[in-house]
Amino acid sequence: MLSLNYVSQILPSLLAGTTMTLKIFCWTLIGALPLGMIFGLGLVSKIKLVKYILNFFVWLMRGTPLLLQLIFVFYGLPIVGIVFQRYDAALFAFILNYSAYFAEIFRGGLQSVDRGQYEAAKVLRLSYWQTIRKIVIPQVAKIVLPSIGNEVINLVKDSSLVYVIGIGDLLRAGNVASARDVTLIPLLLVGVIYLLLTAVCTYVLRQVEKHYAYWR
Repeated sequence: MLSLNYVSQILPSLLAGTTMTLKIFCWTLIGALPLGMIFGLGLVSKIKLVKYILNFFVWLMRGTPLLLQLIFVFYGLPIVGIVFQRYDAALFAFILNYSAYFAEIFRGGLQSVDRGQYEAAKVLRLSYWQTIRKIVIPQVAKIVLPSIGNEVINLVKDSSLVYVIGIGDLLRAGNVASARDVTLIPLLLVGVIYLLLTAVCTYVLRQVEKHYAYWR
């Protein structure tokens, strides 16, 4: 009974932290997915300068830890006069990081589309952007879904990294309660909430994959 009373006391702060975690998760996806698609198109473009710049960007983002990028954006950039609020710094770092991963995923998907599809589009007198929008992207979407799904699940867990720059997310709420009350119950609840979030994401992603299964 005491445990249930304790859970009811700390649950509001955990739910508030979950709200912040979901905000970072949703806005990162909204920003990183279209940006990753654009970068993916750039990686397969015929303009060498664009390819070199984007390849360097992807190498930099994927080759350094997201934790380091968060710290650099929030604590490092102010040295050169670029100052972000905590929440804005987290979104900036997360969107850049995940757009690089999505760019590589989309690049692989774009390169897997048979060249004959582009030639057929030319015969039909479709413009480049019509070809991309009506022929290529629907095929790429199905190809990249499993890889995108893995990154979405990772994003749920990576959102806990914002704790290092003082944002009141789910993990921070759990750590504060655990340190204050000297008990592991808050951290156990944090683990349960993360499991629920990943379970919901997994279910949604599987439904999306089933929607595209008619192409098999």
